[in-house]
Amino acid sequence: MIRLFGPGLLGLAVMALWLYCIFDVISTDDSLVRNLPKVIWLVFVLLIPLIGSISWLALGRPLYAGWRPGDTERRPPRRRADGPDDDPDWRPS
Repeated sequence: MIRLFGPGLLGLAVMALWLYCIFDVISTDDSLVRNLPKVIWLVFVLLIPLIGSISWLALGRPLYAGWRPGDTERRPPRRRADGPDDDPDWRPS
């Protein structure tokens, strides 16, 4: 049981994250990359797979980017719930 969750699934998940981040760094436009140049992000992700991938997602990826690698379309913001008192025409009865 431990062997299945240890190197098996965890290793596969880390490799999938690593490959996703490599493709994402390569396909992201240079002008949208945050904090470091794109080439340095790519080297960082390639040499330090887990930490580099997490760092890319948290610090280097464009803000509000979609989930496809290199997607530059802005995700729609989450709708917040509006209460009746947020409506200027609302009057309590």
